[in-house]
Amino acid sequence: MSSITVFVADDHGVMRDGLRLLLETQDDIKVVGTASNGRKAVASITELRPDIAILDITMPELNGIEAAWQVRQTCPSTQVIILSVHSTDALISRAFQAGVRGYILKDSAGAEVINAVRTVATGHRYLSVAISDKVIESFQNTLQTEESKDGLSKLSPREREILQLVVEGKTSREIGKILSISSKTVDTYRSHLMEKLNLSDVPSLVKFALQHGLTSLE
Repeated sequence: MSSITVFVADDHGVMRDGLRLLLETQDDIKVVGTASNGRKAVASITELRPDIAILDITMPELNGIEAAWQVRQTCPSTQVIILSVHSTDALISRAFQAGVRGYILKDSAGAEVINAVRTVATGHRYLSVAISDKVIESFQNTLQTEESKDGLSKLSPREREILQLVVEGKTSREIGKILSISSKTVDTYRSHLMEKLNLSDVPSLVKFALQHGLTSLE
């Protein structure tokens, strides 16, 4: 099995040497070079063509994100992992727009860098756990905002149950048996949910349910 070749660029010698020593403890990883600034890193990566390039985001002469852009042009086979002390949405977004495949926070680099290298080498993206948590939280907030706009969050759990059963074609009597409530109660719930969603007929309910993944055409 061939080794994963890695290039490390960081303007701090201690960090650079530490990462090199850590990576070289692994039988399947080989560090083929290092650099202390972004411009030298791009030149060396273009020459050496490693599988993975680990780039510090704040390097002199050429920062890690700009270096990643250039590596993408000069050596597209090399996958870039960014090292940073920052985890702002803007920086992460810029990094992935530049084509990087991984983003690691420096305070967790020691524990995560080996896993990141192996993950990216297999064609997958890698985010530090702290960043992944932040991304998921951001997604949940966005989802809640979208739901509040489209009306789904206005429905109670029982109303969402009845909505699904209605669009599946079940009658009020059938729904009542499934939920152990009267058909009259089902009709009341149905009337309320249609009022909340500002919908007036079953075809509109079906369309709404399909749009929100509550049911399918199958």
